[in-house]
Amino acid sequence: MFRPSGTPTPGSNPNGAPVPPATPAPAVQPSQPWATPAARQDQAGSEPSANDSAAPSSRRAAREAAQRGGATRGSGGGRDTRPKRRLWWLWVLIALLAVGIGGAATVWVLYEDKVREVLGWELPNDYEGTGNGVEVTIVIQSGDIGSDVAKTLNEAGVTMTFDAFYDLLLTRPDVSFEPGNFRLQEQMSAQAALDALLDPVNKITNTVTIPEGTSYEDAFALIASATDITVDELLAAAADPTAFGVPAEAPNLEGWLFPATYPLDPGVTADEVIQRLVDEMITRLDALGVDPEDRLEVLIKASIVQREAGSNIDDFYKVARVFQNRLDQGWRLESDATVAYGTGNTHTVWTTGEERADASNLYNTYVNDGLPIGPIGLPGEAAIDAALNPADGPWMFFVPINLKTGETVFSETVAQHEAAVAQLQAWCRASTENAAYCA
Repeated sequence: MFRPSGTPTPGSNPNGAPVPPATPAPAVQPSQPWATPAARQDQAGSEPSANDSAAPSSRRAAREAAQRGGATRGSGGGRDTRPKRRLWWLWVLIALLAVGIGGAATVWVLYEDKVREVLGWELPNDYEGTGNGVEVTIVIQSGDIGSDVAKTLNEAGVTMTFDAFYDLLLTRPDVSFEPGNFRLQEQMSAQAALDALLDPVNKITNTVTIPEGTSYEDAFALIASATDITVDELLAAAADPTAFGVPAEAPNLEGWLFPATYPLDPGVTADEVIQRLVDEMITRLDALGVDPEDRLEVLIKASIVQREAGSNIDDFYKVARVFQNRLDQGWRLESDATVAYGTGNTHTVWTTGEERADASNLYNTYVNDGLPIGPIGLPGEAAIDAALNPADGPWMFFVPINLKTGETVFSETVAQHEAAVAQLQAWCRASTENAAYCA
């Protein structure tokens, strides 16, 4: 037999083979050098009984051999079959265990939910941690409620179950979601997913900056460069300005898009971005106290101020006063910026005599009375405020005399104005660099 430690008993080989006795037992046969007489009787089919009449000398010899270690129990001659029976049952037990374990695994895979239900084990419904590193883009649509967001997250593989996120939301009635695209990861806990959606850092945006004074068509080009929207799509959407809340008398969307920097979500449509910019302009007009029926007129005036005054905000209010004085006294505005816009040239305020004489140009304020038919650019808030609140003064003319610095002279009379124009012409001739500004 083997000790629990695996150390062989005295008289046995570490590999389990019998060790020959130090002194051979009597009557040993050459064919079975380690067998005892008793073992040979077993092999012959004559198992000794308690009444066996074998010679005492033979029995004594067997006992002596056993004492010397030559016939230990279970390792004597004749190869006792009892160890084999024990090994057989061991292999059967191992096989049964293997089948049982494999069957249990199969049952677990196929019927995990039912097994958990029977045993009262709760099925995990939430991941742990902040994700597995695989990025996922989540889109929250305008109008989505908590259940919509929970479904989106679960279907994208962000959360393990719908309930994990939705149950969390039930404990957070203060949470509101901003529409847009967000960067998350697969296999996030519900709490980690919620935190990520509420963190502005994870929102995917494209940024477009529309400068003040830009024409709406140039603004469309800027929007197209920052999004997947094409200029043609924007122009097609803008074909009906009234669809965006612009009055029917406005010839187009010019002047109605507020110039600013906008973050735009990926996937935004032409209609959506135009509506956003129009809404922003109307919001600014409302904040400045402009009545809806006066919006178009204010935007026309503000757009002229914006284009004529350029970047000199300090001059906005004086320029606005010059045009208002002219309107009040029945003078034509005679704005080169309006004429240039009517010719399709939105990047300059310089015009020719022929262009200024063209009465078919509805933006030509040299030959047409009053305001042009629409704005000539996108005015900013300062220009709008100047149109609403012109500076006090008697000026009827203005002209820049240094196009590099924007220095401008305001005049009351024609003579004063002509003298200022002469200053401008002299500045333009002063150098090649200056001349480039006057081209």
